[in-house]
Amino acid sequence: MNNSPKIVLLFLFMLISGTLTAQKFGYIDSEYILNKHPDYKIVQQELENLSDAWKKEAQSLDKEIKDMYTQLKAEEVLLTEEMYQSRLQDINKKEQASREFNSRIFGIEGQYFQKQAELLQPLQSKIYDAIERVSRKNNLAMLFDKASVPSGIIYTDPRHDYSEFVLDELGIEDNN
Repeated sequence: MNNSPKIVLLFLFMLISGTLTAQKFGYIDSEYILNKHPDYKIVQQELENLSDAWKKEAQSLDKEIKDMYTQLKAEEVLLTEEMYQSRLQDINKKEQASREFNSRIFGIEGQYFQKQAELLQPLQSKIYDAIERVSRKNNLAMLFDKASVPSGIIYTDPRHDYSEFVLDELGIEDNN
């Protein structure tokens, strides 16, 4: 029974000392970090080149459909009803193929977004690793991303911005 008060005091001391150590919080701006990273510009250029090629292909399909309509209108008086309906069906098939192409390339799960994820994944991994190292070096309990859409951050004190530390960790110099 003599040890009970000592144990209670020791427990209280540990509890109080635990609450006295303040947790540190900070934030970063991932958009700012990405825009400063040289690899991001390369990824953006590659995506833009792919997108331009796919857009040209989509425009080519649209032009082909428009030309088919123009030709149909020009020859409309010479065609029988059966021939007219046949050409109209060909145009509808071409329009359906165009919609499918656009959906396959630019849709929610399309090739463009898959390629974007594929190209950005290594860069995002590098940045995440740097963020983790900065957080550990600075004993941060939490690090928020100011650029994330539903962040809920209304005001941030620039003293708590660790974006530059992450850039330093990545070996990127700030060339305003």
